[in-house]
Amino acid sequence: MSCRVILVGMMGSGKTTIGRRLAELTGWPLHDNDAIVERLFGSTPRQILAERGETKLRESESRALAEALSEPTPCIVAAAAGTILDPGNRNLLGGSEEDVVVWLRASPAMLAARAMGAEHRPWLDSGGVSWIEIAAAEREPLYASVADLVVDTDERPPEAVADEILAGMTATPACREH
Repeated sequence: MSCRVILVGMMGSGKTTIGRRLAELTGWPLHDNDAIVERLFGSTPRQILAERGETKLRESESRALAEALSEPTPCIVAAAAGTILDPGNRNLLGGSEEDVVVWLRASPAMLAARAMGAEHRPWLDSGGVSWIEIAAAEREPLYASVADLVVDTDERPPEAVADEILAGMTATPACREH
């Protein structure tokens, strides 16, 4: 089977949590952007941002996405929220017939409730909820442009979201065998 599920969405939408659940259900490896960034660069995304700036962080996230997409299939990829801002990354997302890009969509209020206070989310240090609202408005059309499947995660347990994704995967020829 050559299926790859790529989870995209804002911080707090559930990419890592849902990715782990999908990995449990399918037995496929999960390639999470933050873990790949730390492995490749020896620093967390938060550390890269603090020490080297946003440009270097975005570059590291883009490299981590390319690395994840080069892994053998089947697999699950949890992309960093900001990778959608780069046109080259948007071209990579869903660039293969074996890819199913899933936009995990959540309201700004839910994103803020889930994300506020998380150590690994430096964007919230200065802008908080207003930053989430602005970033979500900017990114939503970009996520929509690459998504094969849109799954709302507000007030839903990870198990229900993962089940919906598994059901949606059957629409992709590469994933039908699952």
